[in-house]
Amino acid sequence: METKPTKPSPALMQIPEGYVNIMGYVHESEVNGPGCRGVVWVQGCPRQCSGCFNPESWSFAINQLISVDSLVEKILSKPHHTGVTFSGGEPFWQAGPLASLARQVKAAGLNVMSFTGFTLDQLQSQSAPPNSAALLAQLDILIDGPFIESLAINSPTSLVSSSNQGVHVFNPELTNQMNWASDQIEIHIFKDGSRIVTGYQGSLSQ
Repeated sequence: METKPTKPSPALMQIPEGYVNIMGYVHESEVNGPGCRGVVWVQGCPRQCSGCFNPESWSFAINQLISVDSLVEKILSKPHHTGVTFSGGEPFWQAGPLASLARQVKAAGLNVMSFTGFTLDQLQSQSAPPNSAALLAQLDILIDGPFIESLAINSPTSLVSSSNQGVHVFNPELTNQMNWASDQIEIHIFKDGSRIVTGYQGSLSQ
């Protein structure tokens, strides 16, 4: 297996209550789940999987701190949004504030999806990161399992990046909407000149 230990980082203790440490956020993505979505990339992942498309998300050091309430307001400011996706980084190391965010956007009618390097069984076990159950309870879709380069699928029609990963649809209303995979990419350019590239990356993982 090409996975690394998944110990938490002391840097998580530096995140104030009610805040999320993120790598980035984009509006109106159509390649990270069904429909039009806000996408939150959290900061911090100890796995450091070979072939990871977001190695800049590995460090748990404070990058961009944003309050849950501010992020909810940002997401709901776009009327075309039908859902929110959590990616990273590892969302479940910040499960508490993300669960709060998810509850608020779901109350506004949006659905919530998350990627994770954990398996669903691990997230349901006693050794799961704190507040994992609270976040799981809010999810409509979960893509689980670490990216394993030797098992990479490299197909634009696959919802997962490597064959060990699984797709869990908890909301039956979304069963017929699991068709966002394509050969498209999105390039989001920010005011400071930085950018996030997301979507199908050929031989690289999402």
